[in-house]
Amino acid sequence: MAASARGDRVLSKRGLPVFWPVIAALPVLAVLLVLGTWQMRRLHWKEAVLAQLAVAETATPVPLDSALPQPWTRLQVAGQLDHGHEVLLGAEVRGSRMGAQLVTPLLREGAPPLLVLRGWVPLDRTQPITRPEGEVTLTGYVRQGEQAGWVAAKDDPVTRLFYTFNPAAIGQALGLAPVLPFGLVVVGEAIGSQLPVPATTLPKPENPHLGYALTWYGLAMTLVGVVVAFTWRRWKEAK
Repeated sequence: MAASARGDRVLSKRGLPVFWPVIAALPVLAVLLVLGTWQMRRLHWKEAVLAQLAVAETATPVPLDSALPQPWTRLQVAGQLDHGHEVLLGAEVRGSRMGAQLVTPLLREGAPPLLVLRGWVPLDRTQPITRPEGEVTLTGYVRQGEQAGWVAAKDDPVTRLFYTFNPAAIGQALGLAPVLPFGLVVVGEAIGSQLPVPATTLPKPENPHLGYALTWYGLAMTLVGVVVAFTWRRWKEAK
């Protein structure tokens, strides 16, 4: 009877501080595991994108037909650039100059307009921009359209400055006929100081997700170790 009462006192004095940290640690552990698993899924997705980019980079450009091309497909398209409806997209600093991507509709006989990302131009416009006239043939890769996120900067159709590459929204703002739901990023070699400066390769996104996943899983293991060590110590003290 006395031993039981003494055990109850030990539990009431020492048991409570043991269980509360364990209970508090469980949701934290769950969040860390979810974050680690999410980063692993992002890792697999990014690896698939990089593999697709590697294949596309070495592929022969194909003509644009009525079929919707896959992302990153290399295309060769002919038409006439509509310089009167060019817009700027995004914001990018190169050296000490702020600039953006120059986007120009490409008009094609009997086909919807195609928005072409011709390359980077500075906002100060102190240098002339090359604007070829007549029929041109452009080579580049497919860039899919995007939807503006809740943190995206607001487009300004009046000044023709856009921050989200949404072909439908850009085409509508310019008063164009319905445009294709993707764009063409021109790939070429920069010629001296000539503007715009085209992309030279397909994009190479970083893939840090394995490191992030290991960080979250490592924190989860550390949390488990701390809780186990704390519980073991309190249990030893209670004996």
